[in-house]
Amino acid sequence: MRRPRHLELLVVVMLAMLMLAACSTGSGRTAGENFDDASITAQVKARLAGEKVSTLAKVDVDTNLRTVYLHGVVDSEALRQRATAIAWSVRGVNGVINNLTVKTSVR
Repeated sequence: MRRPRHLELLVVVMLAMLMLAACSTGSGRTAGENFDDASITAQVKARLAGEKVSTLAKVDVDTNLRTVYLHGVVDSEALRQRATAIAWSVRGVNGVINNLTVKTSVR
């Protein structure tokens, strides 16, 4: 006995919908986008930690849709700019928002 063709089509459509739902998160972003952002964040953090200056290792890094956000306090404007350059050096980065502040010395 052959199943009706419309039932087969319905099953295929339902499977496709389930697959699309599985690739999406509650944020409306795909699993691939989340993976890309996590990978970029990890690479930026690793490169910052690899610098000889300890304050760069303490920089908070977040990535959203391939835009890197840097937060925290650094010792100088040169380190602030270096952090930006390091973030841009990671493949796949589309933008860098540097919210780092330079530590002011108390006299």
